[in-house]
Amino acid sequence: MSEEVPTSFERRLDAKLVLSVIAAGIMSFSGVCVETAMNVTFPTLMAEFKIDTATVQWMTTSYLLVLASIVPTSSYLNRRFRTKTVFTVSMCFYIAGIVTGLTAVSFPMLLCGRILEGIGTGIALPLMFNIITEQAPLKNMGAMMGIGTLVTAMAPAVGPSVGGWLAENFGWRAIFAALLPILVVAFALGIGSIRQSHPVEKHKFDARGWAFLSLSFVCLVFAVDFGARLGWGSPAQLALFAGFALLLALFVRHEKSADAPLVHLSVFGNSRFVLGVVSLVCLQFVVLGLSFLLPNYSQLVMGTGQTEAGSILLLGCFVGALMAPLSGQILDKLGARKPILTGASCALVGVVLLELLSGGLHTAQATAVYVCFAFGQSLMVGNTMTASLERLPESTRADGNAVINTLQQLAGALGTSVASAIVNAAQSGTSNVARATMLGTRSAYLVLAVVMVVPLLCMERATRATKDAA
Repeated sequence: MSEEVPTSFERRLDAKLVLSVIAAGIMSFSGVCVETAMNVTFPTLMAEFKIDTATVQWMTTSYLLVLASIVPTSSYLNRRFRTKTVFTVSMCFYIAGIVTGLTAVSFPMLLCGRILEGIGTGIALPLMFNIITEQAPLKNMGAMMGIGTLVTAMAPAVGPSVGGWLAENFGWRAIFAALLPILVVAFALGIGSIRQSHPVEKHKFDARGWAFLSLSFVCLVFAVDFGARLGWGSPAQLALFAGFALLLALFVRHEKSADAPLVHLSVFGNSRFVLGVVSLVCLQFVVLGLSFLLPNYSQLVMGTGQTEAGSILLLGCFVGALMAPLSGQILDKLGARKPILTGASCALVGVVLLELLSGGLHTAQATAVYVCFAFGQSLMVGNTMTASLERLPESTRADGNAVINTLQQLAGALGTSVASAIVNAAQSGTSNVARATMLGTRSAYLVLAVVMVVPLLCMERATRATKDAA
């Protein structure tokens, strides 16, 4: 029997809402977790498939590129199709990608699996937040967003630690095998709990706008990749940056006149929302940069194995898991200003300490400093997203959600690429790889610290405006 589409929906915090968020969240978590877990296995993949560093890096780059291209369609999918249908399609894509990766006999086949996973995760990640913003009671919105952002808080840390242990003891395919039963459970939870909270409307898909936006992302990611390969400022890189700017301008021009735009750009007319987006984008840039730098530094400079290298992020993961829902409750009680600014300050202190201590960092020190960063991240992410989306009319919140998630994935791809490029530049032409990696990592930490200042300044301004208005 088909599910009745309601003309009105009563917001209530019950078991079905929690289970539906968990179901969509598990797939989103799995996508990010595999992404960071596979970073630890790059040396093994290079040896098994006889490929170089530049090639194996596309395991991450292709996934994030597909993700950034799919997420902008979430607003259209949310309006056009039933929520349970969107969930089912995304889960089918993701499970197909996991099975392809598990059975891969060549690197191209493994890459195809990552692309399928990117499609599934790109649909699921905004779906989780759409369910929360549409169905959660307003008084519990902060807490529910905290549960949702548990995904982004935990996954980058769990991936390297658990993935490193699985790869070292059972082989890299165990990473995919371990996820299959979890995904089956999530599939069952979603089918049984996801409700329809809004009427389905027939809309035309803005294919031209999507093509402009996706191709602009391709140009940007390739431009950063070419900077690592050919040097910054090379003609090919400059041409790609120009292509990115042109395609993005065409996208904006098209969206302003489109009858059914892919994303309603009116969301950018709200300055507090824009400040929140900039903050989240910069934070995601730093998060993914650290998830690359810390395990890499641990193995090449400190001489640790895959398991110990990945475990540096594990304690921070547990802190993030504990704080993510609590931080939302803090927002519900104290408002946005105190938790967000405290979080941004702690995250900045963590990155600065990594830069200052990188000359002689040990596993215990790195773990403690990352806990400081993860604590700040957990206070900041969900609360910033909640405060930003609340500034938008309910009719455009799905568009705001799509903007946030799209730019976060793009920022993550750029954060990994830039950190990798800085370290690779330091390693080039030297026989002392350990020292070169240490110097390159220190330079990368300095860049990340500068980037981390931006969210602190943006949210100080945004929350001050909110406080003055109150």
